[in-house]
Amino acid sequence: MSVYDGEEHGRFMEKLETRIRNHDREIEKMCNFHYQGFVDSITELLKVRGEAQKLKNQVTDTNRKLQHEGKELVIAMEELKQCRLQQRNISATVDKLMLCLPVLEMYSKLRDQMKTKRHYPALKTLEHLEHTYLPQVSHYRFCKVMVDNIPKLREEIKDVSMSDLKDFLESIRKHSDKIGETAMKQAQQQRNLDNIVLQQPRIGSKRKSKKDAYIIFDTEIESTSPKSEQDSGILDVEDEEDDEEVPGAQDLVDFSPVYRCLHIYSVLGARETFENYYRKQRRKQARLVLQPPSNMHETLDGYRKYFNQIVGFFVVEDHILHTTQGLVNRAYIDELWEMALSKTIAALRTHSSYCSDPNLVLDLKNLIVLFADTLQVYGFPVNQLFDMLLEIRDQYSETLLKKWAGIFRNILDSDNYSPIPVTSEEMYKKVVGQFPFQDIELEKQPFPKKFPFSEFVPKVYNQIKEFIYACLKFSEDLHLSSTEIDDMIRKSTNLLLTRTLSNSLQNVIKRKNIGLTELVQIIINTTHLEKSCKYLEEFITNITNVLPETVHTTKLYGTTTFKDARHAAEEEIYTNLNQKIDQFLQLADYDWMTGDLGNKASDYLVDLIAFLRSTFAVFTHLPGKVAQTACMSACKHLATSLMQLLLEAEVRQLTLGALQQFNLDVRECEQFARSGPVPGFQEDTLQLAFIDLRQLLDLFIQWDWSTYLADYGQPNCKYLRVNPVTALTLLEKMKDTSRKNNMFAQFRKNERDKQKLIDTVAKQLRGLISSHHS
Repeated sequence: MSVYDGEEHGRFMEKLETRIRNHDREIEKMCNFHYQGFVDSITELLKVRGEAQKLKNQVTDTNRKLQHEGKELVIAMEELKQCRLQQRNISATVDKLMLCLPVLEMYSKLRDQMKTKRHYPALKTLEHLEHTYLPQVSHYRFCKVMVDNIPKLREEIKDVSMSDLKDFLESIRKHSDKIGETAMKQAQQQRNLDNIVLQQPRIGSKRKSKKDAYIIFDTEIESTSPKSEQDSGILDVEDEEDDEEVPGAQDLVDFSPVYRCLHIYSVLGARETFENYYRKQRRKQARLVLQPPSNMHETLDGYRKYFNQIVGFFVVEDHILHTTQGLVNRAYIDELWEMALSKTIAALRTHSSYCSDPNLVLDLKNLIVLFADTLQVYGFPVNQLFDMLLEIRDQYSETLLKKWAGIFRNILDSDNYSPIPVTSEEMYKKVVGQFPFQDIELEKQPFPKKFPFSEFVPKVYNQIKEFIYACLKFSEDLHLSSTEIDDMIRKSTNLLLTRTLSNSLQNVIKRKNIGLTELVQIIINTTHLEKSCKYLEEFITNITNVLPETVHTTKLYGTTTFKDARHAAEEEIYTNLNQKIDQFLQLADYDWMTGDLGNKASDYLVDLIAFLRSTFAVFTHLPGKVAQTACMSACKHLATSLMQLLLEAEVRQLTLGALQQFNLDVRECEQFARSGPVPGFQEDTLQLAFIDLRQLLDLFIQWDWSTYLADYGQPNCKYLRVNPVTALTLLEKMKDTSRKNNMFAQFRKNERDKQKLIDTVAKQLRGLISSHHS
């Protein structure tokens, strides 16, 4: 740039021109050197141009010919090109179709499975379709339709499987009693099997109830599910020998709806929802099952159906527990069982309390034992049921006592209260076989002869044994020890003796129309029953194998019962005798104002004495003490009644003649006492019953007031038994009589003297009475 800016520009241009001329000279020099070659080349080139023109013409001609000849080839090539294009399109189409066909086949299969209600395989097909096949062809419109339809299909499968589950739940609710009946039959069979059958492991209902559930997988889908579609649930045992058995309780139910629904909800991620729904519905069903019918207590079938439903419910739940993974768990089962146990026990307590038939209570007990044993096989704790059975045992005892009260009442009402007559050895042995009785003297007597007791003795004895058998029946299968059974029987038998039989005997004894003969026979009968108590003890010992010497063994109180009954009968005899005496005394008709002196006892008293003699003649079979007490009681009551008759307020006046007649009656009584109507009294002991009357009458008839007043209060006085109050009362009656007997008596000296004497005696008696009280 500096060359153009300064004065050097001209010089630069000159040098440049010089350089150009030098190069031109070099070029010209070179061209001159190669000129001949150049000319030769041009010449040759001109020759080549001619040849080239000729070649061009040949090529043009050849091209024309080629174009003419290749026109058909071009057409053919065009056709070939079109074919190749179509071939590529067909190949591409086939590839796409091959990609789509599995999708369509799977979808068709899905629809078929839905149509045939094979929902679990349908769900697996849907899963394969969604995750394996549809992603490969997702850009097709029909795939988008399928994708949009998948949630609807899932919901449809859920709804249909849930509908099947609801049908299943409804079905097992209706058929729980059949399931339970079958399970209880199996338990009953298990209890009755002999030792040989018990050795066969497949018979055990517990093992059978826990057998594994066999399955068949759907052949169209590779499933990892533990259950198949249509073949889920328990298969029939194929062993030919099992054909003779009662089918397993689980074999009666197709559990496939539960398995399908469980697996479907598990695959859909809603397992928890399904578990909650299933448990909620089963809890509702449990409450319905545990609600007993109001009339359940009327028949055994009511209880049986109630138990069958409960057993059926828990058999199903136990099977679900062991054949599913967590649909129900042990805690859930235990919770349901605790609820069921409390409600069942409460229902049984309520309804069994209405039962008054001991046979029904016994059948109910056996049913409860079978119910408990059945559920125990499935692993449910049943101790509370056996505890409740001990409560029902008390109720059973009460119903037995009520039943035997009627039996005893019928026996006692139908008895003739006469010794049992026997006319042959066969009859004698029959009675002795029914009642433990031994009497060497009676055995030696010829036929016909009589047992001392009446028919109610062997009948009552045998009914007591029947009662013991009935108590023993209830204790069977309660898993009680021999000691507990023995204690239970003895306590119940004691209640029978001390309460039921005792009340029956007391009612008979207290009956209004019972006679002395019947009372005497009752005393004899109870004496023999009392002696038989030791045989009842032996009888209980033999059936329980618990020796009476065992510690805490309850003793029978039969001896006390029969003693009390005998004492009551004795008291009733005394009372009855006294009532009879009172009836005779009501016939007494004394003329208290008579002046005539009688010479014989009153007719009513003669009849009374005759009655007493005949009555005491019947007492020969009674224990001596009883007969003596009855005789003494009758004499004392007669003496007291005669004293009351003499002193009663209605008798305001009496004469010495009436007193003489009364004395004759008392002498008749004393004569009866001296005659010894009942053996065993010491001399004059029975006469002492009339000593008060005798001393009082002697005092008035002998008019021995000086002796009475002088000796009063001394231990050896002649009239020790005469009370001054009694004497004064009787004296007042005679005093009034003396005054009114003769209106002119006051004008007679002896009468006036007698009145003065009576007044003097009365005054002295009052003095004695006042001094005694002070």
